[in-house]
Amino acid sequence: MEKFAIVTRYDETSKSIGEKIKETLTQKGYVFSEESPETVFVVGGDGTYIEAIHQYLDLIPNVKFLGLHTGTLGFFTEYQDNELDDLLQMYMSNEYKVLEFPLLAVQAGDKVYHAVNEVRVENVSRTQVLDVYLSGEYLERFRGTGMCVCTQLGSTAYNRSLGGAVIQDGLDLIELTEIAGIHHSKYRSLYAPLILKKETEVVLKSESFCKAILGVDANTYTLDQEQELKIKVCDCKHVRMIKGKSISYFKKLSTLF
Repeated sequence: MEKFAIVTRYDETSKSIGEKIKETLTQKGYVFSEESPETVFVVGGDGTYIEAIHQYLDLIPNVKFLGLHTGTLGFFTEYQDNELDDLLQMYMSNEYKVLEFPLLAVQAGDKVYHAVNEVRVENVSRTQVLDVYLSGEYLERFRGTGMCVCTQLGSTAYNRSLGGAVIQDGLDLIELTEIAGIHHSKYRSLYAPLILKKETEVVLKSESFCKAILGVDANTYTLDQEQELKIKVCDCKHVRMIKGKSISYFKKLSTLF
């Protein structure tokens, strides 16, 4: 029987649903394994879903994720908390398809991090100067708070709050969006979101990242010693998501926004 794990939000409703999933599946012969699951059930919202992916990043692509929505956003999940029986029936009968979604990889020095939604450079202490290169070609010198690079999945997250474009599902694209750019007669940059082919490597160079942070989804890292960041779609890691029913992407957009 397949092995499974459960990641839940902190609230009591989500924890209770998680316990029901565990009880039902173990009674049916499935094996609960937090160390080496083949399926990870996520009970919560999109934030919990992304946390679960990061938690099991080392097992990707040998693990798949299935979400039940009890949070405030549901782009990653299709089932609500009153549809637990339907979700379990779908899973146990194998009446689902598994879709793969790319991760972003960002190289900072000798370290590589992976993101589901976005990678961002932010400096709230001082003006951050960035030289932007796209697949080796110089684009511009940016001055401002920072830059955000997102996946299609992440286009509706922080990117959207920055004024970035929402990318329809099924499009293999990434997006580069400014964070509080400085624009006047002396300093100018594109000042518009830039949608790019998935093969594009975004390189951000600076003489100083002092006091800047590297944001990788909800995780943050210091950049004081770096002078270059390389961001691209990861060739070797994809997130596998179980989809049991079809809900229009545009319906989700209209419902959530």
